[in-house]
Amino acid sequence: MDTPLLDAITGPEDVKQLSETQVVQLCEEIRCFLVDSVLRTGGHLASNLGTIELTVALHRALNSPQDKIVFDVGHQCYTHKLLTGRKAGFAHLRQLDGISGFPNPRESVHDSFIAGHGNTALSLAIGMAWAKKLKGEPGWVVAVIGDGAFTGGMVYEGMNNIASLNNLMVILNDNKMSISKNVGAMARYLTHLRANPKYFRMNRHLSDTLSEIPVVGPPLRAFLRRTKTIIRRSMYDSTMFEDMGFQYLGPLDGHNVRELEQTMRNIMVRSGPLFLHVVTTKGKGYQPAEENPGEYHGVSGAKPGVIPDPEVAAPASFSTIFGKALCEAAAANSKICAITAAMKYGTGLQFFGHAYPNRFFDVGMAEQHEITFAAGLASQGMIPVAAIYSTFLQRAYDQIIHDVELLKVKVLFAIDRAGLVPADGETHQGVYDPAFLSQIGIPTYSPSNYAELRYWLIKLLGQDFTGPQAIRYPRGGEADVLAQYGCTGREYDFLINSPEARAVLVSYGSEVEDVLAAGSHLEARGIPCSVCKLVKIFPFTDDFLHDIERFGVILFAEECVQRGSIGEQLVSCLAERGWHGTFIHRAVDNNKLTHATVPQMKKILGLDEEHLVQDVEKALTEKKEQ
Repeated sequence: MDTPLLDAITGPEDVKQLSETQVVQLCEEIRCFLVDSVLRTGGHLASNLGTIELTVALHRALNSPQDKIVFDVGHQCYTHKLLTGRKAGFAHLRQLDGISGFPNPRESVHDSFIAGHGNTALSLAIGMAWAKKLKGEPGWVVAVIGDGAFTGGMVYEGMNNIASLNNLMVILNDNKMSISKNVGAMARYLTHLRANPKYFRMNRHLSDTLSEIPVVGPPLRAFLRRTKTIIRRSMYDSTMFEDMGFQYLGPLDGHNVRELEQTMRNIMVRSGPLFLHVVTTKGKGYQPAEENPGEYHGVSGAKPGVIPDPEVAAPASFSTIFGKALCEAAAANSKICAITAAMKYGTGLQFFGHAYPNRFFDVGMAEQHEITFAAGLASQGMIPVAAIYSTFLQRAYDQIIHDVELLKVKVLFAIDRAGLVPADGETHQGVYDPAFLSQIGIPTYSPSNYAELRYWLIKLLGQDFTGPQAIRYPRGGEADVLAQYGCTGREYDFLINSPEARAVLVSYGSEVEDVLAAGSHLEARGIPCSVCKLVKIFPFTDDFLHDIERFGVILFAEECVQRGSIGEQLVSCLAERGWHGTFIHRAVDNNKLTHATVPQMKKILGLDEEHLVQDVEKALTEKKEQ
């Protein structure tokens, strides 16, 4: 691919040297490069195609790293990485030892903060802007926020505390959708702001016309700029952003790089806080992504020119199996409701939304509200299912404790992307929920195949179970080797039960595949071991504890952070029962989390077959020598 201007960019200063014509060409080169590169490596595509011109304009108007750019959510930072000298790294984007798909200060001085979750940029930017003022440092802090983030509460908490920050600029990247379509009053408000095109068209037409008139044209154009606020107020009255203390400008065409740059330079001579409203098209310049930005939010190797249908289920996965099974349960029980936080397609709830729209709720990027809302439904006799990624559930920890657990209301947490998650790195790993849910006493189930997911989902929604429950399942599909075991309906099963075994290997979820492989490997080497698969991972039953305490060596492997984990609680329970054997615990060291494939991460963390075999062999040898 021929990208001569992009190839010459080593940092933001190179971008500033380009002519206006070259800047337009650079944007096209970036767009072509991203489509080609991201479709090969996987990554976030649509959001990045929509922010190319905006990011180029930012780096021409600002002086990074003195000026700070804070991205919310962060997955739209690819152009920023290209303009800060990281083009070569895109060959290994989100791969082991490659560049991250999110901003990360450990990767570049131009990355202000790590950003993997949404709704945080304004609070971060306010903190950075105050730090600059307190230290007497020059420079702006710019928060680039998507309209989807405005469906969450932290943005408004931040807006309530902007005070008189004269070095703060907020750019609303208004692309009319987040990962799932925006919902609620804020989306309607932004639609109102952009619904009347008169101001936008008039401003653009007059500006172009006056530029061509000699002598009197430029002064008239400058006069019109000074009266923009009056014109806009006559059409929009006021905006919420102005009421909160911002100087509001917009909406602007987010794909006119010249206008964006010029506007930024003009408004930066004012005192902040400033609010620039930019309207962009998600997936801009690539037809499949423009037509289905939700499907092209993240890609893993789609074929160029193929336009997927977001209403058609993806190939079989735990998410789609969950979504379809929940529909079956809802058909038999009108009390069942489903809730998501802007992740309808990601959690497989599109099926429920179509079948039972009156019982389906997308609350936007508001995980805290999702959980308390579910508690309110449950308090009145409904049966809410809160479908949420593990990494996002931790954002509502307080609500889980105070609004669900204390009153023991029946809320089912359906935890998607549980365990290790490839590519997205440390911000998206689902390795904390077993620890914090067990610590507050919520019964948790972790099926390792589709049959178990279907069975236990229906079971937990039934009358035999009261109070909060959790069912967690990994990203992607079931492993063939685990699928063959089906579902026994028991809370734990011995997949290998050798009468001569002195050691037992125990696990849950997708890690059972590695434990089973290790057990088979040891058996082949003349070291008989039993293998136990947990489905109910907490609390432990007396039968389970009785069945494993007969072994002198217990290896417990889990895709959970080590401190406070299921394994740590298990060894504590065994000690209370008087067990004095050797306990080997393999779990996640969260200091070693990175963007890589799951097998690569398991090898780094010692959760792969090879390390598990070595652990058991070492423990048995030491036992023999004692």
